[in-house]
Amino acid sequence: MRARIVHWRSRRFQVVQSDRFTANLCSIYRLCRPKQVAMKVATSTALLQLYLYVTGAAVSGEGVGAAALGELGDGALLPCYPAGNATPIFTWWTRNGQEIIHRDLLAPPPTSSAGEHFLILDNGSLRVDGVTLSDEGTYVCGATFPNSSTQTSVQLQVAGGPQNVSTSISPATTLPNGTFIVSQGSNVSFNCSSSSYPSQNLSWVSPGNRSLVSGGGSWLDFRIKDVQPSDQGEYICGARNSLSHRTASQSTQLLVYYTPNRHPECLWKLSDDPSHVQFNCSWFGAYPTPTLLWGENHHGQGVSVEGHLYVSEETESLAVMLNRSLLFDGQMLKCMAHHPVLAPGQEASCLFTLKPPYPEGEPLVTALEGTNVTLVCTETSSLPPATTVWKRGTQQEDFKPGPKYVLSGDGPVFKLTIVNVSNEDEGVYFCRSENPLSISELEVYLTVKTSSAYTGAIIGIFLAILIVGSGAVIAKTLYSSRDRVCLGTGFGRLEEDRGDVLSLVESDEEEIFQDAVPRLPPTANGHQTTLVQIHRIPSSEHDDSEMAEASPQQQEDMVQTKEPVELVQF
Repeated sequence: MRARIVHWRSRRFQVVQSDRFTANLCSIYRLCRPKQVAMKVATSTALLQLYLYVTGAAVSGEGVGAAALGELGDGALLPCYPAGNATPIFTWWTRNGQEIIHRDLLAPPPTSSAGEHFLILDNGSLRVDGVTLSDEGTYVCGATFPNSSTQTSVQLQVAGGPQNVSTSISPATTLPNGTFIVSQGSNVSFNCSSSSYPSQNLSWVSPGNRSLVSGGGSWLDFRIKDVQPSDQGEYICGARNSLSHRTASQSTQLLVYYTPNRHPECLWKLSDDPSHVQFNCSWFGAYPTPTLLWGENHHGQGVSVEGHLYVSEETESLAVMLNRSLLFDGQMLKCMAHHPVLAPGQEASCLFTLKPPYPEGEPLVTALEGTNVTLVCTETSSLPPATTVWKRGTQQEDFKPGPKYVLSGDGPVFKLTIVNVSNEDEGVYFCRSENPLSISELEVYLTVKTSSAYTGAIIGIFLAILIVGSGAVIAKTLYSSRDRVCLGTGFGRLEEDRGDVLSLVESDEEEIFQDAVPRLPPTANGHQTTLVQIHRIPSSEHDDSEMAEASPQQQEDMVQTKEPVELVQF
């Protein structure tokens, strides 16, 4: 035991190189007593290192400052010296000029406790447990070796995060699993936030790993206007610590809901069982899949199917089979679509108000042999729209489309054209309309006539034209001879009187007759006699002036002068 002590003492004195400490060491700490050796060694070592620290004696070098990184809440390790694997016999650490811990490695190792924040390892390194922001600063390590001592500075930088990365989308509906739901055409805002120390960089990545936007700060957002189904997918917000380069991310799933820009479509068809009718309701192009309902609506109002509900299912196409005996005129069958995009009060539906069919057309049709004839049938009143076909004969045989029979339809008008009509085509034809409510038929009878059958009609038309023409000639003749008819000559003397000419001559010498017309004999030379009396009426101021300028004697002579009556005989 003494040999070990002496050996230790010789090494110790070589480091300290002080005669005063050598002379008094045994007497002060009584090293000759073996039981107190261990305690004295520890005490002397501590005092010696404290002396070296205060006086700075025998410092052989100083290490170059280094940098260390510590994560908040984690541990950090600060190296004390860069020299090999040598073990110092005494180590101390300061932070920002203040001592925080020291250790004599020749003494028994200290007992570590769970609450210790700083701990010096055997090689002199400083371990910091549970790094906090207050641990950031400049650390200095002093280490004493058997032959030298050294000091090293270390810059501890503290980094934290990124943590608490969160994302949000608005306006949107959030599902229990965190998925966000938006409606097609809306404007959507994306926001990302995170906390990091000392700083961070945030970025948004769209589906397909395409970078959208990036920047510093505690939050980052961007907007999508008029969002479309192509914008659906996973969006990732990434945060990166600018000091530690640690990264964190948060993904967000976006679903874009949409509905077709139309109402559901209601159709019907006959089932294999003639006593039943199948009603189909379809609404394709919606996401997610809508819920369709078939029911009976007694009032045709409201946003819900009133009355009896037949079937409901989450599907794009829904069919219901109904017994035809339960259907009646005026009954309302309604199909409704439920979808998350539809706001309260909005309705997407189609409605059948059942009405029986009623085909209309000409019941009697006549055609000339060898020509083409078209039978026309119109059906517009049925709901749902009826299926209309042409059939032939009492057995209602179906037509086979071909060059002889041409079937065509334009909306509610259905036509049957028979090419090169013959006597075999004569007979009864049926325009048959059927919808879920009932079946109605229009009976059309086709009569085929040959060309001889029209001979009598042609003769009748000719005679009618002849009679009308003769009447027109007679009427014209009477009109042109109306003066003779009015004078009473009658029709018998028209030819005899054609040579008689009546000439009336006006003369300025004629005077106005003031006396009464003489009575003439009824006949002259066996002919009737007509008296024609000609009067001359002054028509101008010139005549009046002439009468005024005449002498009274001349006016009297003019009045008293009488001219013999001129007789005109016919």
